[in-house]
Amino acid sequence: MTQFSWYGYTVAVDEQATRNYYRKAGDWDCMCGHCRNFLALARERRLPEDLLAILDRLSIPPEKATCVCELYHEADWRERGLLYEISWRIAGSVVKKPESRENEGTPWGPPVRLPQFSLILGHETCNVAEGFPQPNFDLDVSLYLPWMLDEPVEGPDKES
Repeated sequence: MTQFSWYGYTVAVDEQATRNYYRKAGDWDCMCGHCRNFLALARERRLPEDLLAILDRLSIPPEKATCVCELYHEADWRERGLLYEISWRIAGSVVKKPESRENEGTPWGPPVRLPQFSLILGHETCNVAEGFPQPNFDLDVSLYLPWMLDEPVEGPDKES
C-alpha cells in the first residue's frame, strides 16, 4: 500500500490492484447526452489539473469513472457550466479524514471545497463496480463542466 495525502485526507492505495482494474475496465458507458458530454471532456483531458494529477498518479483514465451524474443545471448554466458529480473507485482505504464534523456518521468524509471542484472520499453503496478489489473507497468530485456537444443540452431532438 502506498500512502497519499490529498487535501487533508490520507489514504492507503493498492496501486497495482487499482491499475489492474482500470486496465481492463471500459469507459463510462451511459450514452445519455450529459454522460457523453462528460466523456468528451474527459477524453480531451478538460478536467481540473489537480484532479487529473491524482488520477494520473493512480493510472486511472478520467473517462473510466465508476459513476457519473449531471445533478442539475441552473439558469446561468451556459456561463457557469453544468453541475456534475463524478466518482472513481480506488483499491485501498481512507486512513485519515480532514478535521470536520460534516458528514459524521456516514460512509463519507467531509467535503473539501477547492476553487475548481469539491472533493470527498468515502464509499458509494449504490454503484458497485463489478469485481473491484477489496477494500476500496470512492474519490468523488462535484464540479461544473461546460457543454461541448454539438446538440442542445435538452437532447438531440430539442431546440436550444
